[in-house]
Amino acid sequence: MIQLTDSAINAVRNAIKGASEPVQGLRLKVETGGCAGNKYMMGLVKTPEENDEVVERDGVKVFVESASRELLAGVTIDFVVAIEGAGFTFENPNATHSCSCGKSFG
Repeated sequence: MIQLTDSAINAVRNAIKGASEPVQGLRLKVETGGCAGNKYMMGLVKTPEENDEVVERDGVKVFVESASRELLAGVTIDFVVAIEGAGFTFENPNATHSCSCGKSFG
């Protein structure tokens, strides 16, 4: 199951509130690509896909693409604010390696 830190929950909640159209939550999946072979993809969606797994915490919903569940099992998503900027980070126990940007893994 995917875990979201308090910081990630607040970032998603703020993104949902600021969306130009009504959305139900954040959709997360893995696609082939990136520096290390796979890359995380996420975006706000109006409705989940039919076979998405729904992870809900504190009223925030994350929809996990069915084909990505195995690669995302046990992932912890955080939202970090640093001098270099702000963004989501992923701690993935399934990754054997990752790139320096933290958005790609293998």
